[in-house]
Amino acid sequence: MDGLRDLKILYFSKDYTTHDRRFLAALAETPHQVYYLRLEQHGHPLEDRPLPPQIEQIEWAGGRGPVHLRDGPHLLASLKRVIHAVQPDLIQSGPLQSVALLVALSGYRPLVSMSWGYDLLFDADRSAVWRWATRYTLSHSAVMIGDCNTIRQRARNFGMADERIVTFPWGVDLDHFNVVTGDCHVRVRTSATLERSNAHTFTLLSTRNWDPIYGVDVIAKAFVQAAQQRPELRLILLGNGSQAGLLRQVFTRGGVLEQVHFPGQVSQADLPHYYRAADLYVSASHSDGSSISLLEAMACGRPALVSDIPGNLEWVEPGVQGWWFPDGDTNALAQAILHAVDNRERLPEMGYAARLLAKQRADWKKNFQQLLQAYEIALQTR
Repeated sequence: MDGLRDLKILYFSKDYTTHDRRFLAALAETPHQVYYLRLEQHGHPLEDRPLPPQIEQIEWAGGRGPVHLRDGPHLLASLKRVIHAVQPDLIQSGPLQSVALLVALSGYRPLVSMSWGYDLLFDADRSAVWRWATRYTLSHSAVMIGDCNTIRQRARNFGMADERIVTFPWGVDLDHFNVVTGDCHVRVRTSATLERSNAHTFTLLSTRNWDPIYGVDVIAKAFVQAAQQRPELRLILLGNGSQAGLLRQVFTRGGVLEQVHFPGQVSQADLPHYYRAADLYVSASHSDGSSISLLEAMACGRPALVSDIPGNLEWVEPGVQGWWFPDGDTNALAQAILHAVDNRERLPEMGYAARLLAKQRADWKKNFQQLLQAYEIALQTR
């Protein structure tokens, strides 16, 4: 890719998350000069690792706290000054209706817009204004990158030409998220020491934030139903969020609070141990592209029980890598949990299939090359 030598790339994102860290760390290994621009900064960090030292963070009007609609004109003027000073060869920016929209409004080209999944699956249908913002951003993008075919189809529905869409799963580090032989007795740090399942326990793991879109309340209610029938069930509930009070109330009223462990936010270094300490990964998310949490679980050799939203259907074949249940159906999820317990002898085989699929399709080191292909397409349009 001769056209990609020594580029100046401006990476502009809403916040600094694990996903941003993944992209920036990979870009830091290229010969390109990479600048990082952050729209917002919230009180609780979404990623605890620092920026790679090769990445230069740009100071500007944003990136100091939450952003509101009224801040738009001021931020747009500041962004134009940044673009004039940096003179980037391209800008990679997403989500679509916030940071990518600002770039589109600035008049800069070429824009490589990056869908974060929820921007097309959820935000795009909020109102006529959000639909306009989506169409405007895509129409002013040289390329859009997305992580699954569901996102690709949504972009096409909003007028994006298929040849200007590059689809690849963001993937995971298969060396970090892996299967450790003899790991059946690994211990993880929780509110109480929890040993990986044995003949007497069956452990479920949820890693999504406790916000309505991720359906953790559905998991909580289903776990109560299932645990009342099978007291050997345990649940590790990572993360935090707006539904913290509701979740504890559900567990307390159901009499299963002692069977649930709340480790909070855990580091990327410790996260693989939690996957390997569980028998089954569970996600009740109402909206997702290619869920990174799901791919991490599969890479660690864990079968998955997931809601039947389109993004999940691209990764889990029932009875092979795990199972589906109807999105939002608490009773169906409870029954699926009980079914998994009754068929626990099949889990090692399903975990092997999950790891195999992750190696075939979710290797970030391989998939990252498709981002560079997207850059090449964008530069050709310029």
